[in-house]
Amino acid sequence: MQKTLLILSGGAEAVPGIKHAKALGLHVVVCDYNAGCPGFSEADDVLLVSTYDIKGCVAAATEYHHKVRSIDGVMCMAADVPLTVAHIAAALGLPGLALETAQLAVDKLAMKRHFMAAHIPVPWFSAVDSADHLAQLVAQYGDKLIIKPVDSRGARGVLRLEGGINLPWAFQHACECSPTSRVMVEQYVEGPQVSTETVIVNNKAITLGFIDRNYEYLERFKPYIIENGGEQVSTLTAVDQRNIVQLAERAAHAMGINNGIAKGDMVLTAEGPMVIEIAARLSGGWMSSDQIPLATGVHIIDAAIQLALGEAPDLLTLTPRREQGVAIRYFFPPPGRVHNIKNVEQARAFSGVHRIGLFAKIDDVIAPVTDHTCRAGFVITTGTNREEAVARAKAVVDTVIIETVAA
Repeated sequence: MQKTLLILSGGAEAVPGIKHAKALGLHVVVCDYNAGCPGFSEADDVLLVSTYDIKGCVAAATEYHHKVRSIDGVMCMAADVPLTVAHIAAALGLPGLALETAQLAVDKLAMKRHFMAAHIPVPWFSAVDSADHLAQLVAQYGDKLIIKPVDSRGARGVLRLEGGINLPWAFQHACECSPTSRVMVEQYVEGPQVSTETVIVNNKAITLGFIDRNYEYLERFKPYIIENGGEQVSTLTAVDQRNIVQLAERAAHAMGINNGIAKGDMVLTAEGPMVIEIAARLSGGWMSSDQIPLATGVHIIDAAIQLALGEAPDLLTLTPRREQGVAIRYFFPPPGRVHNIKNVEQARAFSGVHRIGLFAKIDDVIAPVTDHTCRAGFVITTGTNREEAVARAKAVVDTVIIETVAA
């Protein structure tokens, strides 16, 4: 009988994964709060519930499972909701993360404490209880700190404290971006940052994703920390890459990810690699759907789907088949109302352009950049090497013009 897979999120970044599951012959159910989301048009059935509503998703999935057709697996796609996935899996007796592991994955403070207990190197960190407490920490440890919500995503509420920033405002801003109004600080450590993506099967791991992250706009957007894409193949030495991968895999195991996907945010410091955080899910940002397959020739989503269904992917089939240059960059037009968008089709015709996506359209209002939701679009390019891919991405960003006027 045809197996049924429940995918949480029907956003644009989930569509490649939904299509992938359909191509594998699965009956695909998509859950999202947005009745107009693009994933619904690809799904066999839909559940209209917010993926952050754990109780609502469990109730909807349970009703579907018992009254419509049995669900064989559940996963999230380009959505940071591993705890919702784990609760559905537990309620229906499906393969999935332990609830304790999923809870660690959505609580940055608990995760860091867990890593410290497991002797996983992380930057210095502390909970922050008030603006006065924040001021005390800055006085004690200096201002080379980052404040962030304990349980948010997309760089919402993440600020650098250097340069005389208003500390009461910074604390309040981070609090407002946390669903539970909990805030932490951590040391801002210098060094290259890397995104990893690891498949773990019966405690054996293979890391397919290794992307150098691009933070060229730290000064432009400070105090907000905005990533401007990334690129492959990494410029780090083979030894540094191996050390980062080994730490990312060790951190995933320490969290209890024995069968699943682990996305690592890593930094290479002068003392060696450190973990910023580990996500127990596929990455967003077109990393798992596009960037990793383009660079390696391996579709990591296939393995994630198999794991969600309780199947064991053959790690030998996940060995990278190539090292192709890949880059992603974002569009940051001036704030204001979008008056005109030029040269998109011209840019699509450039060599090596894999995908251009625009989030903004005519008459939309572009807000000042405060987090990753404020990016106006992206381009993914390939090349014979990293440098060519990056040059092609920059050429597209320079060519596409998003004109804005005062709102």
